[in-house]
Formats: sequence, C-alpha cells, structure tokens
Amino acid sequence: MGKNKEIKISVRNLVEFVLRSGDLDTRFMGSSRAVEGTKAHQKIQKENREKYSVLLGEEYLSEVSLKHIVSYDGGNIVIDGRADGILIKDKVVTIDEIKTVTKDLDLLHEDYNSLHWAQAKCYAYIYGMQNNLKFINVQLTYYQIDNEKIRRFLKILSIEELQDFFNEIISSYFIWANITSDWNEKRDNTIKDLKFPFDNYRAGQRELAVSVYRTVLEGKKMFLQAPTGVGKTISTLFPAVKAMGEGCTSKIFYLTAKTITRQVAEVAFHKMKEHGLKFKTIIITAKDKICFSKGSACNPDQCKFAKGHFDRVNEAIIDILKNEDTYSREIIENYSIKYNVCPFEFSLDLTLWSDCVICDYNYVFDPRVYLKRFFMDNNGDYTILVDEAHNLVDRAREMFSAQFHKEPLLALKREIKGADGSLYKALNKLNAFMLSMKKMCNEEGYYKQNAEPAGIYNLLNNLTKILEVWLTKNEKSKVYDNFLELYFNSLSFIRIAELYDDKYITYVECTEDDVVLKMFCLDPSKLLREASKRGRSVVYFSATLLPLLYFKEILGGESEDYHLTLDSPFNKNKLKLMIARDISTKYKYRENSYSKIVEYIYAVVSAKSGNYLAFFPSYKYMDAVSNLFAEKYPHINIRIQSNFMTEDAREAFLQNFSDSDSKNVLGFGVLGGIFSEGIDLKGDRLIGVIIIGVGLPMICFEREIIAEYYDNKSNCGYEYAYMYPGMNKVLQAAGRVIRTEEDRGIVLLIDDRFLHQRYRKLFPKQWECYLKITNNTVAKKEICEFWE
Repeated sequence: MGKNKEIKISVRNLVEFVLRSGDLDTRFMGSSRAVEGTKAHQKIQKENREKYSVLLGEEYLSEVSLKHIVSYDGGNIVIDGRADGILIKDKVVTIDEIKTVTKDLDLLHEDYNSLHWAQAKCYAYIYGMQNNLKFINVQLTYYQIDNEKIRRFLKILSIEELQDFFNEIISSYFIWANITSDWNEKRDNTIKDLKFPFDNYRAGQRELAVSVYRTVLEGKKMFLQAPTGVGKTISTLFPAVKAMGEGCTSKIFYLTAKTITRQVAEVAFHKMKEHGLKFKTIIITAKDKICFSKGSACNPDQCKFAKGHFDRVNEAIIDILKNEDTYSREIIENYSIKYNVCPFEFSLDLTLWSDCVICDYNYVFDPRVYLKRFFMDNNGDYTILVDEAHNLVDRAREMFSAQFHKEPLLALKREIKGADGSLYKALNKLNAFMLSMKKMCNEEGYYKQNAEPAGIYNLLNNLTKILEVWLTKNEKSKVYDNFLELYFNSLSFIRIAELYDDKYITYVECTEDDVVLKMFCLDPSKLLREASKRGRSVVYFSATLLPLLYFKEILGGESEDYHLTLDSPFNKNKLKLMIARDISTKYKYRENSYSKIVEYIYAVVSAKSGNYLAFFPSYKYMDAVSNLFAEKYPHINIRIQSNFMTEDAREAFLQNFSDSDSKNVLGFGVLGGIFSEGIDLKGDRLIGVIIIGVGLPMICFEREIIAEYYDNKSNCGYEYAYMYPGMNKVLQAAGRVIRTEEDRGIVLLIDDRFLHQRYRKLFPKQWECYLKITNNTVAKKEICEFWE
C-alpha cells in the first residue's frame, strides 16, 4: 500500500463483502430489507434509554459512532460504523445489534444469520479495544414487525476471541485492499503526468477548468453557465481528476438526465486515457434495461443469474478489475454472462471500485433510491458534477413529491374479499378516505390545501404493516405483484411525508377513472441543498443555466457558493439568427399559423441542401404542420419524432442525419424532447434549426400552483413557472446547430414574443446580432446570402 494512503470501508460493507455467499434474493423480506427498520430501531432505542437509569450506574447509548484503523503495508485501512446500541450496566458492556424481521420469532435460532453476529462482533471488538475491556457482551435483538415482539440472543466473548474473529475478517479483505492500493498508486502517478488532452484551450475553457479545480480543492459549490462549444464535459472532468491526484476527492459522480449525454462523459475519459490516464469508470444502466431475465423476479427460483450470485460475484470482480478500466454496459454484460451473475447488482458492486461513477441524478438526489452505500452519513469526500443542471429543477420536484391513487384499491379490495379480513378492512378505510377527498374537489376536478394530508398517514402505516406480513406469506398469489406495488407506493408516500414543509402543497385531482392525492414539492431548493451535502464539492453546469441567479436559487445555492458565466468561444458570424415577427404561436392563434410555418420551414431547407430540425411546443402542433408540409412538399425527405420512442428508434432517427449530401433530411421534433438537447450532430450532420414558439409549458394545475407559490414569494410566478423553463427549451434546441469551431448554421425563431423585452433579456450574449424577418421570402433571401 502506498505511503500515507487510506482505504475507507464501513463495518457493514466489510462484513457483507467478505462473508457474503449464496443466492441473490430480492423477494419481499419485510421492513428490514425495505426501510432498514429505522422506526423499529428508534422505538427499541428509546425504550432502552428510558429503561436504564444513569443514577443506578446504567446507561444505554444509541447510534454510537465507532472507528478503527488497521495499519497495513505502509498505509491504513479505516473501518467505521455506528453501533445500534451500547448498554453499560454494573461495569459490564453489551453491544446491541437490532434487526427487524417478519418471521415468527419462535422459529429463529441463535445462529439464524451469521452476518448479523459478524457485524455485532466487529463493533464489540472496536469498542472493547478502545476501552481496554477483557470481556464484552454481544447481543442480537430481533423485532417482529406484525406483533412488535422482541427476542434477544446474548453471547459473552473475550477480547481475544473477538480479535481472532476480526483479524480473520480483515485478513480476508487484504486481497481487496492490495488491489485498491496498487490501483490508487498507479492511477495517481498517471494523474500527476496528465496534461490537458487537447493542443489548446478554447476561449473560456481554461478559466472554467481552473474554477472547477478551485471548487473541488476548497470543498465548495459552483453554478456554471457555459455555452455550447466551451467543452464543459472535459473542462469539469479534467480538473476533478487532477484534484483526485492531489487527494482532495476520493470519487467523482458525473450526473446526467439522459443516457445519450452519459456517453459524452465516457468519450472525455477515453480522450484522457489516450493521453496516459489510468482511471476506472462505470456507467450505471437502469435495472430494467440491463436485466437478463426481463419479466422474472430477482430470486433463485426465477432467475439463473440470481442463483448462487454471491458465490461467484467476488471472482467476477477480481477478474474485471485486473483486465478492464472502463465498465460500460457491454463489458459488464460480458463478465456477468461469463460468471453467471446479475449484471445490475454486479454493476452496483463495481461502483465501490470505480474512480468515477457516471449515472442518473436519481442515484445521488432521490431520497428513495440514492446510493446508500456512499451517502448514508454525508461524510464522503466525493465530487459531484451535475451536467444539464437545468433539467434538475423539474426532476427534483418529481423526486421529492409523492402521490397515491384510489383506482387500484377497488380492484384489490375485490380480489382480497373473504380471503384476508384485516387487509380488506385496511383497503376499505383507505378507499373511504380517498372518497372523502374526492368530494372536496371543485367543478374542474381539483382541490388543494397548504396543510399536509395527515389523515391518510395512520391508514397507510397500518396498511404497510399488514402488507409486510401478507407479502412474506403469499408470494404465489396471482395479485402478489399488485399488492407489492401498493406496498411500495404507500411506503414512498410515508417517506416523502417526512419532508413536508411550507415548500409543499397538497392537492387532489379527480378524473373519470381515478382520484389522485399528491404531496407536491413546489420549491426543491432546500431539499437539494441538503442532498448536495452528500458530496464534499458540487458543480452544477449547463449550456443554458439562464438566468443564472434563478437556477442558483432554485437548485439550493447559497450566497457563498461560486458562480461563473462564460461567453461562447465561437465566431458569432457563423450563426445566422433570425426572428419571424409576423406569426404568433399562442394557443388561440395556432390553427391560423400552420400554412405560414410550412412556408418558413421550406424557405430555410430550400435555401441550401442539408439536414435540418424543426421543433414544436407539442406533438399535436408538430403533427398538424408536418402533415401539411409533407402534403405540399412531398419531395423533401422528412422524419418525425414519435412519443415513447425506444432506444433503437431514437438511434435510427439520428442515423438519418448523416453528412452525406445525397441523404438530406428534415426532422420534426418537440421542444424539451429527446432530440432538442443532449444530441451532438457536428458539421454537416445539422446545419439549421427552426423553433416554433417560446417553449412555454402547457398551462395545467401544477404549473399554476407553482406560479402562485412564487408570486407570493417573490412576485415572479409566471417567470419561474413558465417563461424560464420555456426559454431554456428554446436555448437548448438552438444549441444543436453550432457544435464546433468549423460549424456554420441557421436558427430561425418563429414567434413575435421573442422580440418582447422580457424575452430578449434572456438571450445569451452571442444572440445580440439577430435579424427581424417579416415574411418567408425575406427569410429565404437572407439565408441564401448567408450561405453564399
């Protein structure tokens, strides 16, 4: 191990990693697997604190932080964790490890789970060594969920026995410590020698990289607005990598909203690796996409990759660590097939050994699915790079909100009637509550209140308690999956309720088929600020983080956080920006605009052969104009975005945009969709974009209550709910045209509102020289002159 190097691992991860074996089985196991038994732990800890009296020389301590350092080969292995409870009575110390189960306690035996004892023994050894104890009690406390009964098993162990056990565990871990330390030394040596992987910095790029490096070194947050062309991906990753070589961060998390932009980060690492960098990177692919046994449950009875998974997975990890540095989906799948292991669980294990984890926002920010192996205690020295940060606003609202539907209750009530009285009764009470909420809706089918929906909490708590027992006993029921979904939806609602404050609103939506109760997060700033503490440093960046102060506020920024705005490095004369002032795309005028828009589009595409994209505010608008265009100009090769496109369909759509002169194409898409941001069509693959409308989100109940909230807060409701999100879509779509210094292209904005001052104030600096167009004839003349 390199000099003065540390490897950190928690007691739980150490024990589970070294001792795990057998099958991967994610069948419903009750609260201990689903919610870590948090409430049961708190209940038992509270009872114990009240039970024992300090006056009598007794004390019960809960959630006790423990740390132990093992010196090894010139470095240290730091093992830490928190003991559930420590009881001190008559100078005798008992380490208490609490576990929640659904199994009948009478069926439990002392050695029911060796991992439970192992974890408790490690805590006992650390505490005993630090307090010079010769003997220490180790206790497992099992709590049965459905009846709240408790059963305890106690062992009295000498410090020598515990030391032998701990040494055996840590010795088994040395092989992994060697792999880690050898790799870290090799990686850090290459980082020291790494130079910026391009001959020159673009304008603004060096300033960006230096700012990110300083942010990581100081453990701060930064908000960065950098136009397309600055090279944001390499300019954030390169300084973060250099900072890792200085020991300022132990892992980089590169977060994106879309799969396609994760590949950009992968390309950036490939470029640095070509220049000598040794760095292990992984892209996390969603479970439903990477699963080999789609439609099967994750258990040994239904999936061959789950059976014996833990018997083989460590061997797979050693193999891939020795032979690969880039853990792409394809490479993970190849090794998973070779060792017959679950690819998703395998990829999660590999994150522990990766220097950079490239993944979706959810894995860091979502309170329901974030990677607890890294972020449980907010004490990791991680760097979090948030790409396309403009997308995080609405995604955060979604993450921090929860809703409950009435419709499934009726079907499940019918299924369970006569089979389980307590479950039927719980469903009936919930259904009655939802009916009472329905009655409060107005004629438009809505009801809202500022207070949380406290009346449903006990009903959901009772339901989840009953379901935890039912689900462990009725796995083969034909409605098992439906009840499992209801369970997790209920649990999600309860979890989000714990976050409810004055930045939330409760509303009910009533439709013909359903009643939906939603706790809606209007303002995610506070929760994002808290979530950002999972990293030591965080950089939020985007080509369209405008206005920057709006995004800084809503993403949880604080006054001491850094912010930086950069100009475009490209020659502004290579972009022809025009605004058609003779068309309004407001909803009430849309039908009258179709034919005019067709002529504008044709004016652009007929001026020069090439590939173009036209973006619309909705599918309905797009379909109407594209149909009319195809009818009038059938010789133009068009492609149309459809809703819910598969990955293959998306790829096929983009393949049409080649740099071949013989295959020119006009694509029709929607603003804010999969083709209006994140795609990189360089050179002649795209030479023009036509944007119809100012991108305003559809008026709906949620948008209206967001506007009302921000009107009351800062008198800028319309801007926060509609204008800023809309213009962000426009800027993203326009940014598809100029991707490199060699690119030239056209952007035509069609809507008279673009000329209003409130919109022009949102234009980036490179849009200062725009041309007002009064008709399509003028447009074609100007475009022809530009190309000539």
